[in-house]
Amino acid sequence: METVQAALWVVILLVAMALVFDFMNGFHDAANSIATVVSTGVLKPGQAVLFAAFFNVIAIFVFHLSVAATVGKGIVQSEVVDTHVVFGALAGAIVWNLITWYYGIPSSSSHALIGGIVGAVIAKAGTSSLIASGILKVVAFILISPLLGFLFGSLMMVIVAWICRRSRPSKVDKWFRRLQLVSAGAYSLGHGGNDAQKTIGIIWLLLVATGYMSSEEAAPPMWVIVSCYAMIGLGTMMGGWRIVKTMGQKITKLKPVGGFCAESGGAFTLFFATFLGVPVSTTHTITGAIVGVGSTQRMSAVRWGVAGNIVWAWILTIPASAFVAAVAYWVSLQLY
Repeated sequence: METVQAALWVVILLVAMALVFDFMNGFHDAANSIATVVSTGVLKPGQAVLFAAFFNVIAIFVFHLSVAATVGKGIVQSEVVDTHVVFGALAGAIVWNLITWYYGIPSSSSHALIGGIVGAVIAKAGTSSLIASGILKVVAFILISPLLGFLFGSLMMVIVAWICRRSRPSKVDKWFRRLQLVSAGAYSLGHGGNDAQKTIGIIWLLLVATGYMSSEEAAPPMWVIVSCYAMIGLGTMMGGWRIVKTMGQKITKLKPVGGFCAESGGAFTLFFATFLGVPVSTTHTITGAIVGVGSTQRMSAVRWGVAGNIVWAWILTIPASAFVAAVAYWVSLQLY
């Protein structure tokens, strides 16, 4: 009985740790959904985070748990997962998020978590316990999601420019200040739908690995789903202003029409990826869309040096978080 209680307390602490990561995900990635509406002056920062958090949470009613299933069942073999692996995975993701937040680098919380899971599992059982198809799908979308964001963002900008070619700039600006609320809401919906499910997936994996759920059960408990969506919304409400500045102003200067096109292009990409069950980076997606919008004006409108630094953060995220996770896994073995 004492052993079961001790195991239960470990599971409770790891669930709490996962929810902290979920909160940080919202905090870290708040910039993705609100940077454009803040930088174009459509909403004040306080209004923007409340707006984004609302749509993060109501995504619970819109999307199936396909991304959670990929994280919970499609990245590593569940039989090798234990509490040490989950601790290592979460520690790797949280540490990398803190580092990139401190330096204002819009890296991917999603890929930090995937890297953490991979690193902890390799530390325990080697590469044979990884599911190659799931990892390849995630890695492929490191390139595909920003390219789709770029494509959709630039395409939207071209279409809008053609439709509004005979309209006065002041009138266009007035229209798109209102329409940007729609696009920002759609992007925040996609952000909540894809990102909250990653934490649902790792808690699901934890509960199955520790015997508190059967692997045959089709879905995680409702309390897991609700708490993860609530925490990402709370994290978004707290904001991440260092990264907002990078996303909203340093890559390219945006007007309301550009913000609308970037958010719409990003939202299309997130909806598509979530439908496929791919845990993509909302950071990668909106960065690609912003660059796409900026490049339709002129290539010099994009600060390619800033964009290049962001790409380096993308490349480093999975291996860096995997390394930290492997170290954390070893430390956890020494602690309990």
